[in-house]
Amino acid sequence: MKGRRTSFEIYWEILVYCREPRAFTNIINRCDLNSKIGQQHLRFLVDKGYLQIEKKDEKTTYITTGKAQEYITLFSKMYGTLFDGLPGFKL
Repeated sequence: MKGRRTSFEIYWEILVYCREPRAFTNIINRCDLNSKIGQQHLRFLVDKGYLQIEKKDEKTTYITTGKAQEYITLFSKMYGTLFDGLPGFKL
């Protein structure tokens, strides 16, 4: 499957990548997002309780919460059923 990713795919990609604390710049670079779109997606995931913001000293990072595991599992299962495999993103 090629083409534009859906928001659901981007959410999955961010959540999987942020299993370890990640800085905003790392997330948008790794997930290939522009700053505005990246901020919108991160804010949505934080508001849903799927990402947590951690501030240590002057560094801000994002980390996936336990609540997000259900989304990751369900998305992976649905994607696998539709496309006979896990998402082929660059993670």
